[in-house]
Amino acid sequence: MNKIKIIVERHSDGYVGYPLGLKGVVVGQGNSFEEALEDTQSAIKFHIESFGSDIFDDESEILDVIVADSLVA
Repeated sequence: MNKIKIIVERHSDGYVGYPLGLKGVVVGQGNSFEEALEDTQSAIKFHIESFGSDIFDDESEILDVIVADSLVA
């Protein structure tokens, strides 16, 4: 069993979730945080079943996630 960090973003029209540390694109969505988290977990499970354990990016374990605002010109 692998520990996966999942980012859940709140948008004006709902929530979007995606995992960190996986190869490929995995996204979930929902009308609430819980729905987006569950949908993302389901998408991760499907991704693993489809592509195997090679999808894990084992090169660098993500210890923590920090979100910062930045201005870009």
